[in-house]
Amino acid sequence: MKPLLLLALAVLTLPLAAQTPMPVIPPTGHVHTPDVDIAYWTYGAPQSTTPIFAVNGGPGLSHIYMVQNDLWQRVSQHRQVVFYDQRGTGASPLTNPSAPQTMEAQVADLDAVRDHLHLAKIDLCGDSYGGLLVIAYAAAHPEHVHQLIISDGLVSYESIVHLFPQVFPDKLEAQTTAAKASTASPEAQAQQGLRDHFSMIFYSPEKMTRYLANAPNLGFSPATAEAIAKANPTVDSTAALAKFNFPTLVLNGRYDMNVAPLTAYRIYKAIPNAKLVIFEQSGHLPSYEEPEKYLQVLNDFLTN
Repeated sequence: MKPLLLLALAVLTLPLAAQTPMPVIPPTGHVHTPDVDIAYWTYGAPQSTTPIFAVNGGPGLSHIYMVQNDLWQRVSQHRQVVFYDQRGTGASPLTNPSAPQTMEAQVADLDAVRDHLHLAKIDLCGDSYGGLLVIAYAAAHPEHVHQLIISDGLVSYESIVHLFPQVFPDKLEAQTTAAKASTASPEAQAQQGLRDHFSMIFYSPEKMTRYLANAPNLGFSPATAEAIAKANPTVDSTAALAKFNFPTLVLNGRYDMNVAPLTAYRIYKAIPNAKLVIFEQSGHLPSYEEPEKYLQVLNDFLTN
């Protein structure tokens, strides 16, 4: 084989290797509360650097959608990374069927994991709905926040600039028609609806196809999603943003139709001395579509 062809093949295979999902491993442990057994995962050994909690979105999703490449494994080379499944999702089943799904309960769960790990200070990276959660956590427990990252996130439901109807009217109409004609169970229809949603949140069709092929199960609980939506229609931490005095980084994909960049821009403008980075070739998941840049931005921002 000619050397030039070998080089070409190597270049072609590098992005695919970088997008290999993280290995599925059992939870590192559980935090037991009256309402839920919260499963958590730690990657990397404890170090002198502040651990970072990667808080997933949804609502109703497990953390599995965030580990479809090796980004967080690479972050864990320099600081411990903590994931957990939010109450009623993934490996964190409710032990109390009537447990609340309020934002206050979600904040308490996050703090329970922090306390269980005996961490006085943590860094937080909230993705999508996880951004809403980490902002609420930072407002309630600023004493425990070292640095804050809001990745394609929001500060309230009303603040979201949502562009699907303007950009994907044909897809939305086709999805509605298919749903009306479907004879699948409500659960199956909800799971299909989620995958339909994911099909519209990428900048790159090729990366979207690869992502969905590698993630047949996104750990979605429709009942949990519905309960959270009902419990938190008016959650809004906007007033707290001006009081944030820890370093804050706001990230967004330029072509995010789910949480458009104007949402991030408004959050960035409201937080003193915040930093804003826009990913020019990403939709709602820049950590997947531009992982090298995302990793560099995180490493440049995070301090000890």
